[in-house]
Amino acid sequence: MDTLITVGQLVLSLSILIVLHEFGHFLPARLFGTRVEKFYLFFDPGFSLFKKQIGETEYGVGWLPLGGYVKISGMIDESFDTDQMEQEPQPWEFRSKPAWQRLIIMLGGVTVNFFLGFFIYAMVLFAYGEEYFPAENITAGIAADSLGQEIGLESGDHILRVGQVPFERFNDRIVLREIAINNARDIEVNRGGETVIVDVDPKWTDLLTRYENKNARLFTMRMPLVVADVAPGGPAEAAGLQKEDRVVSVDGTPTPYFDQFTEIIQRQKGQTVTLGIQPKDSETIKEVPLTLTEEGRIGVAVAPPDYFYKTERQEYGFVESLPAGVNQGVSFLSDQFKAFGQMFAGNIKVTESLGGFASIGSMFGSTWNWERFWYMTASLSLILAFMNLLPIPALDGGHVMFLLYEVVTGRKPSDKFMERATMVGFVIVLGLVVLANGLDIWRWINN
Repeated sequence: MDTLITVGQLVLSLSILIVLHEFGHFLPARLFGTRVEKFYLFFDPGFSLFKKQIGETEYGVGWLPLGGYVKISGMIDESFDTDQMEQEPQPWEFRSKPAWQRLIIMLGGVTVNFFLGFFIYAMVLFAYGEEYFPAENITAGIAADSLGQEIGLESGDHILRVGQVPFERFNDRIVLREIAINNARDIEVNRGGETVIVDVDPKWTDLLTRYENKNARLFTMRMPLVVADVAPGGPAEAAGLQKEDRVVSVDGTPTPYFDQFTEIIQRQKGQTVTLGIQPKDSETIKEVPLTLTEEGRIGVAVAPPDYFYKTERQEYGFVESLPAGVNQGVSFLSDQFKAFGQMFAGNIKVTESLGGFASIGSMFGSTWNWERFWYMTASLSLILAFMNLLPIPALDGGHVMFLLYEVVTGRKPSDKFMERATMVGFVIVLGLVVLANGLDIWRWINN
């Protein structure tokens, strides 16, 4: 069921983006009197799942979910309709239109995706606002995970800045982004009342972007272990633990924070330990024997961060949300450009960052959350626009590249050249799709 939810979100998101992207080509084509023969969601080699002729255009849904297309008369595209191109140009064909009109038609798809991404970001902010933990509210500091410890962070640190960026909202992704994308080479922390500079080795640009570390945390909030719920039939229920009990020690060793508790019990899996338990609204500490599971667990759900720390929420009116959504989209695109720069510089391995449908789908999660769904859809819309602008024949960017050449030089590339270039581009794009999804399969086999 979880897999179906993930797949459902991915298919719905991509369907929305593909249809609107193709509509971005369709609308200016029709405005300029260009005939559009087909408008398809997904590809239809051999047959289609659904099709209906309306006027000059056949609308349909293909069976191969690798994108979608509009077939514009008189245009060299992935349909490779060479018979049509051997005929005399007709007034309604793409090739008969002025270069500036053809340029607008080709830029229509990415233009829609850019504006759509910005607009969805804005509407997510308008509908949900932004809830966050101010870093200053996390009075106990961070609980450094293994990756964070390797970088040089310690549990209890209060992060002040990463590179030149102040750490104002508590989120380890901010630290990861600044190191991996913006080449931050130091982290300033308050450690035990003293300001300490943690030097960051350049190797972490590569390490933090590896697929194996995609979901790894650098740190979380340091907080006490307070029982939120007790699992039926588990060790905690057998030991008599109750909701809102606080675990303060293990075998006499104080564990005021959850990370300290975890560190101790992971060394005593399957053994019997003595927990110090402080019930809610009581100063009394009672000792309770408990046998850990073979995985080193006690069978409780722990209280979430907002049980201990106060969040803040920034609300946006409709008008306020629009520039905020654009800023969020521009920041996202800026990170993508910088990531590409890191790849070309050799600091980030392409094979570690590249992923296919499984990698994209996993980012939606296995539960349906509309806020996350629309946020991911906005991000994918901008990625689709960015990738389509790459100067690869068969992509919009390739067509734009040749059209700009025509506008500047006044010379139009021959139809035969465009056919060959589009074929080469199609092979490149297909190869990238196979590589990306092959990497997903390889990772799945090796996990």
